[in-house]
Amino acid sequence: MPKAVVLLSGGLDSAVTLACSVYDGNETIALSFRYGQRHTKELVSAKAVAEHYNMRHVVTDIDMSMFRSSLIGNSKEIEKDRTNIGKDIPDTYVPARNMIMLSIATGLCESVDADRIYIGANSVDYSGYPDCRNEFFKVFEEMIKKGTKAGVEGRPIKIVTPILDLSKSEIVKLGKKLNVPLHLTWSCYSGGDKACGRCDSCILRLNGFKDAGYKDEVEYQ
Repeated sequence: MPKAVVLLSGGLDSAVTLACSVYDGNETIALSFRYGQRHTKELVSAKAVAEHYNMRHVVTDIDMSMFRSSLIGNSKEIEKDRTNIGKDIPDTYVPARNMIMLSIATGLCESVDADRIYIGANSVDYSGYPDCRNEFFKVFEEMIKKGTKAGVEGRPIKIVTPILDLSKSEIVKLGKKLNVPLHLTWSCYSGGDKACGRCDSCILRLNGFKDAGYKDEVEYQ
């Protein structure tokens, strides 16, 4: 059985991506990060999703507190009610986040003999992050091939992006088709008992459920 490492934030996209790995027949290891994000609600969701699938869940710490992003710490408010989502790079962008996380996922792959990394990046209904585009993943995959023992020995680690070109409604529909426990996921950039419904992630998620014809079971303010 092939083995895969899946980056699991605890959000809608990463949970559906994890389900894709399971559906593809991989022995799947979920990998999550504590990197200084504003809240740990998404990590609680990641744990719940991993437990739902009864799989190994690795949570590792990275200190990104020195990075400039409204997602880190509480020094800057999260932008709300934006009307130009995806047209520019917002304050929630975390510099080099996917580079760092994919690098750690690569190391884990080599350590557990996995040959693929699944990441729930999306370049259709997204906030405009530059490290969520296909060209980035192609270049990073080539770097893995050149800079790892697995790559040098002819066993290159692949980056799999199953939802990269899907709309948010298509992601919701795929999640429903694969019986993903979407009610366990958390996409809001803010913490709290209920999602804010106004940050980029909430707006994209709510529109996705609406367009897919489903009710989001997550509670909103």
